[in-house]
Amino acid sequence: MNFIGPLCLILITTTIAGHFANRIGIPAVIGELLVGIVLGPAMLDWIKLDNLVTAFSDIGVVILMFLGGLESDLKLLRKYLKPAIIVAVSGVILPVVVMGGVTYLFGFSFLEALFIGVVFSATSVSISVAVLKQYQALSTREGATILGAAVADDIIGVLLLSLMISLLASQGIHAGSSQPGILFILLEQLAFFCGTFLLVKWIAPYLMRLGERLIVPSSVTIMSMIICLSMAWLANLVGLSGAIGAFFAGIAVANTPYKHILADHVEPLGNSIFIPVFFVSVGLNMTLDHFLRNLVLVVVLVVLAALTKWIGCGLGAKLSGFDSLSSSVIGTGMIARGEMGLITAQIGHQAGLLNNTDYSAMILVIILVTLISPLLLKQTLKKSLAINK
Repeated sequence: MNFIGPLCLILITTTIAGHFANRIGIPAVIGELLVGIVLGPAMLDWIKLDNLVTAFSDIGVVILMFLGGLESDLKLLRKYLKPAIIVAVSGVILPVVVMGGVTYLFGFSFLEALFIGVVFSATSVSISVAVLKQYQALSTREGATILGAAVADDIIGVLLLSLMISLLASQGIHAGSSQPGILFILLEQLAFFCGTFLLVKWIAPYLMRLGERLIVPSSVTIMSMIICLSMAWLANLVGLSGAIGAFFAGIAVANTPYKHILADHVEPLGNSIFIPVFFVSVGLNMTLDHFLRNLVLVVVLVVLAALTKWIGCGLGAKLSGFDSLSSSVIGTGMIARGEMGLITAQIGHQAGLLNNTDYSAMILVIILVTLISPLLLKQTLKKSLAINK
């Protein structure tokens, strides 16, 4: 019961912060992220990132991505699959090369610099999804490309992380628990995507019809959440982000007659408790330890982390036939870093590759870039929507 007070505080402050953020014309998620920074270890230290906050946060990102899948157009996602892959690949290469090279110039070893490049190659579109939803842009060609690129980016991120762990092991550096080989990971993920096809085509429609026949209140909504949470768990099991599994669960359920009912039922559930806790938890990761000592490094990496994704993914979109404004929307939609970057940085810290000071700096950069990304995406979206009207 001790968690009830902090949860109540989170809901009060995120509601107020979201209200004023919308009043002054910035995405509501910015206000919620700032609440985490203010209430967390960085400032007031009233709320800790404990197991319950983490659990609520995990459910929040799963529901957010499930809603993203519900609102996505599967035909549009298929149509823009090729450009999504190009965007993802170009958006991974540039951060690894540029950020790895710059940190090497700052005095990091080659292995440390390469690892930092991998940390910032990952994208987390959970926050971008919230902004795209706010501007009804999920089912546009830019939104479809961003979501498709996020899936490809996640797979590439897992492979790069596996390669880095193997490289660390070859150098005699322990990187946590033993990891399966890359081939095994690929086979697991291939099986997952084959299962996803079956889910979209046959399993989800059958389960949803079954749910409708059950004599239980909200049985259809409960069945959809079973599908959502199961897919998130399976994705996590094969080394992907649980958010990716939830996204595909949303797509699967969206291709049944129950799509509109679920959007009305699941969205209030997520927005009333779990999703605000997710955004707050991002801010709770931030600390200001050794901030002044690493100020120049942090500023340089924040700028480069934003530019390398913006330019890299934007260039990939441009090569795929998008115009400059659409390419900019896609680039800014891919800037946010999140759980994959945090996990990768933590592995480097546990392996002793990043000391406490450098690890704190990397986490700070991830949080600051995540704060910047919704603002940049909002500006480019507003220009794009204004022109397309």
